[in-house]
Amino acid sequence: MAIFAVSDLHLPLSVNKPMNVFGSKWDNYVEKLRENWQKIVLPSDIVIMPGDISWATYLEDSVADFEYINSLNGRKVILKGNHDYWWTTMNKLNKFMSEQGFDTIEFIHNTAAMYGDTAICGTRGWNIAHDDSSEEDKKIFMREKQRMILSLEEANRKKAKEIIVAMHYPPVEKNGTNHDFIEIMKEYGVKKCIYGHLHAAAQSFACQGDVEGVELSLVSCDYLNFIPKLI
Repeated sequence: MAIFAVSDLHLPLSVNKPMNVFGSKWDNYVEKLRENWQKIVLPSDIVIMPGDISWATYLEDSVADFEYINSLNGRKVILKGNHDYWWTTMNKLNKFMSEQGFDTIEFIHNTAAMYGDTAICGTRGWNIAHDDSSEEDKKIFMREKQRMILSLEEANRKKAKEIIVAMHYPPVEKNGTNHDFIEIMKEYGVKKCIYGHLHAAAQSFACQGDVEGVELSLVSCDYLNFIPKLI
């Protein structure tokens, strides 16, 4: 079993919102991603997908996007992104996947997904909060930290020997400062963290590599040239 990651697919199969309005790099990306994915991911592998999965607004409108994801090799572990407006309660998500026969998809929300002795944990994250941030942003940032802890606590209860954390937003700022999420990861012995959210010019500011013992990797699909990254 190998573990891969890719985020920010922004699938337009359920709605008319093509991504190539953001540049020619996105031309035929759905087909390119499928071809690359099927070449390297085996049915026994895991693919972590930390957010911005589908442009659908409502879950019932996302069928074509999840049908595409379900048809790809491997099991997929999905977290929420800031554009995943279709996201709803875990019960509704799981019921929808079951009714549609999408049996290779699992969601993380205050939970941990176990594969052997490895736990996949995480949360969406948020813009890093500062003293001059709005009260609403501070509230959301604190809530996301708590959701991270809940996810990691479940991994502990399940006696995970290794924990991989996935976030949608970067866990630190572009210059590597503000380590709130890093401190939480260190407390639980996390060594790897993947994240997405960043596109185009913003990707040049991505903080990657070792940050206080946690290896950070940007896995936005356009950054990866639509090739899932081996974690």
